[in-house]
Amino acid sequence: MALVDHLGITVDDLEQGRAQFHPVLTALGYEFGSEAEGGISWHHGDETEIIIFASRGENTGPHVHGRAGWQHLAFAVDSRDEVERLHAVAVAAGWTVVREPRIFERFSESYYASFVEDASGIRVEFMHNPPHTRT
Repeated sequence: MALVDHLGITVDDLEQGRAQFHPVLTALGYEFGSEAEGGISWHHGDETEIIIFASRGENTGPHVHGRAGWQHLAFAVDSRDEVERLHAVAVAAGWTVVREPRIFERFSESYYASFVEDASGIRVEFMHNPPHTRT
């Protein structure tokens, strides 16, 4: 089975990207990986590495949600409390709230999530969707 080895994300301002991504990724359990000219990476053991890259041209963003390209990246977490904690970390790091933490019944009666965007328009979701239990 093919798995995602790494995910590269281009941001308008690499230092602003670091300031916004680092608190969120470390709160998710990622560790700083490396920094090279034009890029910064974080890893989580053998899971997908996340790398942010500097845009090759000034003011090429922000990405607009709904246009061709990036849609969003969803992180599955273990509880509603974890969704709320990560949402608060992101907001404190300067991410813009797209949707506050809440139930999204269109997905399921237990799908609890929040959505935030960074300064480059990169949208991230924190979600908890426990398995449905029959009574």
